[in-house]
Amino acid sequence: MKKTYYFFNSGTLQRKDNTIKFTPVEEDGNGHERDGKPRYLPVENIAEFYVFGALNANSALYNFLGRNDIAVHFFDYYENYTGSFMPRDGLLSGKMILAQTSHHHNKNKRLQLARKFVEGAAFNINKNLRYYNTRGKDLDGVIETIEQYASQIPNTSSVDELMGLEGNIRQTYYSGFELIINDFSMGGRSRQPPQNEVNALISFGNMMCYTQCLQAIHQTQLNPTISYLHSPGERRYSLSLDISEIFKPILVDRVIFKLLNKRELQEKHFESKLNKCLLNPTGKKIFVQAFEERLNETIQHRSLKRKVSYRHLIKLECYKLSKHLLGMEEYKPFKMYW
Repeated sequence: MKKTYYFFNSGTLQRKDNTIKFTPVEEDGNGHERDGKPRYLPVENIAEFYVFGALNANSALYNFLGRNDIAVHFFDYYENYTGSFMPRDGLLSGKMILAQTSHHHNKNKRLQLARKFVEGAAFNINKNLRYYNTRGKDLDGVIETIEQYASQIPNTSSVDELMGLEGNIRQTYYSGFELIINDFSMGGRSRQPPQNEVNALISFGNMMCYTQCLQAIHQTQLNPTISYLHSPGERRYSLSLDISEIFKPILVDRVIFKLLNKRELQEKHFESKLNKCLLNPTGKKIFVQAFEERLNETIQHRSLKRKVSYRHLIKLECYKLSKHLLGMEEYKPFKMYW
């Protein structure tokens, strides 16, 4: 099984025959930088790279990665996702692009799909809340409010109206974080920059989920720049934003609740400076490890009658969307059934 590799240290990435060689930059006891011990990664075992430090690489390396279908996702020092190197889309088809474009330009078809994404997100959000409500957290009011908002989804007449409704659902959901999380306070959603530990985790986790959705889209015939809930942008893969709405409650929020309530992440794993709060390197490693474990967890799939990982569920979601666009089967968003 191919693995995802995370580079937290700065260093040099280069091709070495049929392997990838990573040479980290380390500091000696006098504060001077020097090359650390190289690590060799067999190319056939690599799914993708996440880069959180400065990376030196040349075009020969990226040509090699492209031929082997290996993506590279980049994050800056402040944990912002800055972009991805994606191999050539060998699976793209003209028929699918035309179908995606047709559904985007048709107001009713676009709205129908956009509603599905918000419907799936709202359902999975309430599943999280119900889970903790049965474990001593008084979330009845939050659940009821979100259900009221969710009941309005079928009656929305525009994507803008739907986005406003989705924003209300999220705002209400985040108010429930105060009751779910034990030692930390969220204090409202703050993004750029995140103002406290909980917001830092949400922002970081959402970007991780976004890139997982992008990777899944890349493995299908879908074009990641044509979307339905979020407006397509010149510099973003907006379909990843659509699909990630469904999976953020399942992948990101559950990991946050677990890490904070089990005190696997503590104040010492964050750093606050210049009116922003970020995970420090140790904190990032703890979160990434927990996120990977979540992606690799399996559930018994109702339709397939076999166990599938959460990572594979995202890919299955892309296939369902593809079938809808091609007129083969109506798209139904993934909803937690446990």
